[in-house]
Amino acid sequence: MKFHPIALQHAPLLHHLYLRTPDYFALLGTRPPSLGEVERDVQTALFDPRRCLELIYPDASGDAEPIGSLDYKLDFPEAGDVTINLLLIRGDLQSSGLGQQAVRHLEMRLQTAPHANTARELHAPRLLASVLGVNPRAVAFWQRLGFSFATDARPVMTWYAKPLGHSSAPLAATS
Repeated sequence: MKFHPIALQHAPLLHHLYLRTPDYFALLGTRPPSLGEVERDVQTALFDPRRCLELIYPDASGDAEPIGSLDYKLDFPEAGDVTINLLLIRGDLQSSGLGQQAVRHLEMRLQTAPHANTARELHAPRLLASVLGVNPRAVAFWQRLGFSFATDARPVMTWYAKPLGHSSAPLAATS
């Protein structure tokens, strides 16, 4: 699995991924975004040094079609935290373990290597995941990976959190 930072020229690849995953957008009660909307989102993300957009490829060559995308933010909501805004695996590949592999890979990167956007080691104390709308499948996914309910912002979203590194203390839920 290879993660490649998204630049503006990658917007068509991300758009194509969204088109191949219509069930996610239907769950949210919307249509997949247009190419112009994806381009604007990528441009906005590029102006935020804490936001990271990555395409996920099946192997290190990066020659194949992306199998997913990862959108996360550093130092959010608190300093040191990392929040996954969206982990999206292509619709025809969901429930194949790729999402779990992607999260495990991100956890490893956050704990062991300098981050490309910051040139420093992060050693994030916790990783959070936001779940938009009512999405029991996503909630079950995050809970299987060791995340616990952390924040209620319904009806828009709920957040789940997992301590990283050497800390084994449970995270307190907030409302």
